[in-house]
Amino acid sequence: MTDDITKLARMNIQELQPYQSARRIGGEHGDIWLNANESPVSFQFKLKKKIFNRYPECQPRYLISSYADYVGIFPNQVLATRGADEGIELLIKAFCKPKKDAIIYCPPTYDMYKISAKIFDVIVKEIPTFQNTWKLDLLNIQSNLNQVKLIYICNPNNPTGNIISKQDLIFLLEITKNKSLIVIDEAYIEFSPKDSMVSYLKKYSNLVILRTMSKAFALAGIRCGFTLAQKNIIKILNKVISPYPISVPVSDIATQSLNINFIKLMESRVLDLNNNRIWLINKLKNISCVEKIFVSHANYLLVKFFMFEEIFKMLWDKGIILRNQNKKKNLEKCLRITIGTRLECSRLIEELKIFSKNNISKRGFNEK
Repeated sequence: MTDDITKLARMNIQELQPYQSARRIGGEHGDIWLNANESPVSFQFKLKKKIFNRYPECQPRYLISSYADYVGIFPNQVLATRGADEGIELLIKAFCKPKKDAIIYCPPTYDMYKISAKIFDVIVKEIPTFQNTWKLDLLNIQSNLNQVKLIYICNPNNPTGNIISKQDLIFLLEITKNKSLIVIDEAYIEFSPKDSMVSYLKKYSNLVILRTMSKAFALAGIRCGFTLAQKNIIKILNKVISPYPISVPVSDIATQSLNINFIKLMESRVLDLNNNRIWLINKLKNISCVEKIFVSHANYLLVKFFMFEEIFKMLWDKGIILRNQNKKKNLEKCLRITIGTRLECSRLIEELKIFSKNNISKRGFNEK
């Protein structure tokens, strides 16, 4: 009999349910990946730097200045991180005392806010959005601000795709002045740029914005993100970030992607994906196994299906991988569909048409 060395781990880690990423749950199966909100197309890059025997800058100057120029703020308001996920963690690490302070998050939304807090043994206050409209429960949030240091809001929200109104976000910023940070995760904001809160960084010292190059910039593989805030918050986060978070190849590729020509390519790609989303919505409206399509302002759709389990498995078996959201709060029978190329979306529609035709009158849906 051997000793269980895992008992040395902290109890909250022993009990932790890790984040189920697309790759962790078998997302490499199949040939049409519509499960991770990645870009379906990419560009090839050539590294400008070929020698890697020296450590990189903690915060690469050209990368920081390039991203600051892109979003229209000062370089001292930008922190480069390993994806937006590191920004989520750094804020908890810097501002929350374990077992004493709390975060608020509003499911259904990105689970890493909750999971990161649990890793650091920080209290999690769960305040769900209103079902189907996905609007924030502002009064409930306001009455639960005791001990709360961070409020995480994803905008556009993942996986629902909705926009949180600026009026509601400003309300939160006002009621939390000098009390809490409002952290707005704008991972998908390039798909709805008019809804960004970046311009409000000048006015609100408690506003923090998370960004990533994984979505619209089609760079999920390099893991590069940014935290935007007033300079005093960035200074605090620089105290707790690891010594060399951004590798030379990552900095090189990300900086190239912020060149004006690549930005134009990104914007063209976003336009194509937004058009594909509209096309996909119109096609889904005519398929009988579709119960409801939720409005989306991002590169994915949340869709409620009749016989959703059978549909998910059927598509999986045919190599079309979606993200099952059924176990998330208020998302029963829902699947999330990343917007792919027109060819990938067409293949999805054809398989759903065949399924619907073969299952007419079953489980309560009829031919449209």
